[in-house]
Amino acid sequence: MGICSAIIDNVPLVAASIGMYDAPIDSVLWHFIAYSAGTGGSMLIIGSAAGVAAMGMERIDFIWYLKNIAWLAFVGFIAGAGVFLLFERVIFHQL
Repeated sequence: MGICSAIIDNVPLVAASIGMYDAPIDSVLWHFIAYSAGTGGSMLIIGSAAGVAAMGMERIDFIWYLKNIAWLAFVGFIAGAGVFLLFERVIFHQL
C-alpha cells in the first residue's frame, strides 16, 4: 500500500481498502494502512502535495529526486514499518 501511495493518491487507496477488509475500525490493520498510505507518498516527490510544491519552489528535478532521495524515503518507510510492527507485536501486545 505504501509503494502504491507514492504513485496513486492515498485517499482512493484507503477508500478501496475499506471494502476489502472487515476488521474493526480500531484494529492494528487500519493503523498500519494509515501509516502506509500516509508515509508512502514520500517515496516519489510527486506522491504528495508538499513534494509537488517543493518541486516548483526549489526547482527539484524528478529524476534527481528519484536517484538521490527516493531510496532514502523507502528505507525510512521500511524502518518505520518495522518499528510500528515491533511496538504493536512486542510492547502493546503484552498489555
